[in-house]
Amino acid sequence: MKKMRVGAVVAVAGVAVALTGCTSASGGGSADGDTIVVDMWAGSEDDTAALEAQMDVVREQNPDIKVELRTAPWGDFFTKLTTNMASGNMACVTGMNSGMLASYTSGFVKLTDEDLTKAGLASSDFAEGSLEILSNKGDMYGVPFDVSTMLTYYNEDQLTAAGADLPAIDWTFDDFEAAAKKATTGGKYGFGIGMGDFQWQALPIAKSGVQPVSQDGTLQLTDPAFADAAEWYAGLVTEQKVAAPVASASDGGWGENQFTSENAAMAVDGTWNAVGYLDNEAGFKAGMAPLPTGENGDLSLILGSGYGIAESCENKEDALKVLGSLLSKDSQDYIASSGRSYPARAESQPLYFESIDEAYREQVKATFEAAFANVQGQYVSDNWAKVGTFIQPSLVSVYNSQESMTAVLESAQQQFGN
Repeated sequence: MKKMRVGAVVAVAGVAVALTGCTSASGGGSADGDTIVVDMWAGSEDDTAALEAQMDVVREQNPDIKVELRTAPWGDFFTKLTTNMASGNMACVTGMNSGMLASYTSGFVKLTDEDLTKAGLASSDFAEGSLEILSNKGDMYGVPFDVSTMLTYYNEDQLTAAGADLPAIDWTFDDFEAAAKKATTGGKYGFGIGMGDFQWQALPIAKSGVQPVSQDGTLQLTDPAFADAAEWYAGLVTEQKVAAPVASASDGGWGENQFTSENAAMAVDGTWNAVGYLDNEAGFKAGMAPLPTGENGDLSLILGSGYGIAESCENKEDALKVLGSLLSKDSQDYIASSGRSYPARAESQPLYFESIDEAYREQVKATFEAAFANVQGQYVSDNWAKVGTFIQPSLVSVYNSQESMTAVLESAQQQFGN
């Protein structure tokens, strides 16, 4: 099975290893800011090589600035970042993910239009809505290098054999339920229920048109529309029985794994895994569609990752230049052409589709264009990571009818509400 990217779904880990900002003598530089360190997660040699390729762009565009790339696996990155923040030792240019930002805003400089100009960037360079990715309560803490959103992936072979209609660009929640019911046959299920933050929240948000946090950062898990949609989502397992219950809280990728193992005909996951699903090693014909549309529209979140400038950085001017090069057309064209992710810079986005196998290219392009047409930046509360850590293991009890989704949301709201 191909290794699927975890994207933005992993919770904060717990260990600590320090990475430096402006490097010390023992760390390969000096503390006076003559070397700008770029700190980013990388889970493989390929990831690191891709980052080094972007660093080459930085070096070419800024021959007078010393730069250094430091990486850590996703599972360690945020633990190290927590330590670095506490010691005032963040890397001048530090990677950040949209789902994690709320816990780290105090470590980053709030970026202004003037800062973007100094970086050689402009708001108009980026796809609509993408600058919301690393913004929080109206302040911008970073600039994204990629954008993503959630899609419905489907096993065309399985749906066709069951006589179900294939998901279309403009399909509805009624269409979704009908397909899931028809595909639940012969020991297979129509849908793989989600356990990850975005995987389980995507359909309730789309169905209700409401995020579980308001724009000002207020937790609203018990908002009637969102809570009803979340209860409907749990009912796919407990009432409609078109999805299998989850055995353990450790099955964080349950729905996605049910899909790739052909035990479920559909699953919700991010655009970051589009190529992996379409070119799956199991060999089934896979397809993709936007999230279904409900009575309240088809709201979906724009997600992604990027870079910000550390509050503790002693050389902000050079750090902004490095940031600008990492988000420059040359760097973004590289990301797009390699097919590694969907770039945030609008003019680079068409190159991403050219990197896709011709057999899938038009489907991917049409689905992406539709899915990104009605996206909204993710709103999170200050303790959003703790909310996710509380809810995720409770989903097992919900899917096994031992506890209601409403009760779990009410409990989380009571414990973590503002």
